[in-house]
Amino acid sequence: MKKLLSFIAEIGTIMYVGGILSHIVIGAINAHPTPETAALIYDYKLQSAYILILPGLGLKILIDLILFFGFNERAWWMRIKLAMTAFLTINAFVFLVPMMPQLLDLAQASIPEGALSEAFITLENREKLVGMSNVIPLITEMLMGAFKPRISKAERAQSAGVA
Repeated sequence: MKKLLSFIAEIGTIMYVGGILSHIVIGAINAHPTPETAALIYDYKLQSAYILILPGLGLKILIDLILFFGFNERAWWMRIKLAMTAFLTINAFVFLVPMMPQLLDLAQASIPEGALSEAFITLENREKLVGMSNVIPLITEMLMGAFKPRISKAERAQSAGVA
């Protein structure tokens, strides 16, 4: 059962990280978009958030909670992983997901003027900062899940006694 859960968690990670990376790439290759291109980019970002990022994050949360409560996985790596996932979840649902439709609307509203509005540029810069704030928690969460380090002295002692 744990192997199946690990597999599902891997799928969640692929969906989540893959969606994020696609957001970074589409933004990088269109660094100074026209309003029409910005509208297309943010439509893509919104849809990929709903199709890849949020379901991937949901799978990761579900599996971690099953491991924590169902399999009594209470090692420090899991606690840190859950804390990082909580940070990522709050950033996603409080900041990033609400910004996507707003950015799309602002880009579409800028089309008649032929230039992106100041409101769009300000909100896009905020979205980039919030997105960047996810880097360290995401890497930490992934490292904890992949390597499951023995962090506490008791965990290291228990590991040494088993080996």
